Amino acid sequence: MENKKQYAAKHYEYYPEGDFPIYLAYGFRPIFLLLAPYIVISIILWSFTFSGFISLGFINNLLTWHIYEMLFGIGTAGIIAFFLTGVPEMFPGAIPIVGKKLFFIVSLWLASRISFWFMAFLGVHFVAFINLFLSLYIILLIIKPVFEDVNKKHISLAFTLVALLIIQGMFFASISEYLNVDSSAILILALGFFIVLILLALRRVNMEAINELLENENIDETFYSRAPRYNLAIFCVLLYTLVEFFFPDNSILAYLALACFAAILNISNDFILKDNNILTKPFVIYMLSTILLTALAYGFLAYDYLNEELYALNHFRHFLTTGSFGLVFYVVMIIVSTIHTGRRLFTNIWLNLGIILIIISTFIRALIPFYEEYSIEAYISSSILWAIPFIIYMKIFFPFLLSKRADGIKG
Repeated sequence: MENKKQYAAKHYEYYPEGDFPIYLAYGFRPIFLLLAPYIVISIILWSFTFSGFISLGFINNLLTWHIYEMLFGIGTAGIIAFFLTGVPEMFPGAIPIVGKKLFFIVSLWLASRISFWFMAFLGVHFVAFINLFLSLYIILLIIKPVFEDVNKKHISLAFTLVALLIIQGMFFASISEYLNVDSSAILILALGFFIVLILLALRRVNMEAINELLENENIDETFYSRAPRYNLAIFCVLLYTLVEFFFPDNSILAYLALACFAAILNISNDFILKDNNILTKPFVIYMLSTILLTALAYGFLAYDYLNEELYALNHFRHFLTTGSFGLVFYVVMIIVSTIHTGRRLFTNIWLNLGIILIIISTFIRALIPFYEEYSIEAYISSSILWAIPFIIYMKIFFPFLLSKRADGIKG
């Protein structure tokens, strides 16, 4: 069996020649260089504006701006980084997108973000066009290798991207008043499909990261992300998401949320190996925390439906956004920025602190209904705590993103 360096050297025979700066040498590099500060700026501005300390007068609907940018703004960046980095590895022979073409994609993402911030001046139609064009362009880039694959192993990723494109189109049709559907309901629908995409991506990332960890520590055992467990969780999440969208007042939602809780929690069984205890390994804890927090989110949603005296669904949904989104982006950015710059996975007290702060931030934000008299303090403190891990990421990993691979391989 060839080692990772031999595999990488063989893989990069497909790497395009060209003269371009190192930050355009692979898809994740420019995206992560922009995404980390964008996350910090967006969440701090949102919390201080929502709390009344500052004003963003050029944004008409502050809540819509916040939800859309947290989902499609940050989420689209994650999609770009994941697929532009993953497709050449999932499909041997696929040529990495680098240089000018990568610069165009990143510029388009940045233009999409700026346009949505200034939609009141640029108009809904222009903003819709540039954001939808970006999503469609990414799909067109990856659709060929996905469908040319004989086994169609990754076709579920493509279908999920197409579904998100349709939902994104529905959102813009709603705010343009072409579609008589509440735009907030559409964004909640999008959240469900992003959770599906996260579960699909986690299955692949977990396999790569944890087996890399086992290899580094000379543990002679293989970690498997069991497809049936993920498929069951995805089915439950899809069912809950669609029923919530089409029948938002149906009492069955409580039981569907409980089904999501149980099915996602079941994924944690993957982390129990036959001969070795890996549950105390740092990156295993990172990935397992993401699964547990996602399961907990649906547990709290079920609790809300079953408790007639409580209506806190939008608060509890922050277990998915602040929690699942926050952890997934933080952990995947760390893994990709390490492995794909030719380094061994590592951890330290600062990276551990980042995980802890995201989890604390999630509980502070999601449990506001239980201490509403301190809601302003909770909004501010949770946003600051959530931003700090991405500042830590910038400090540690930006030098990696701005330098050549440590193992001398291209990319």
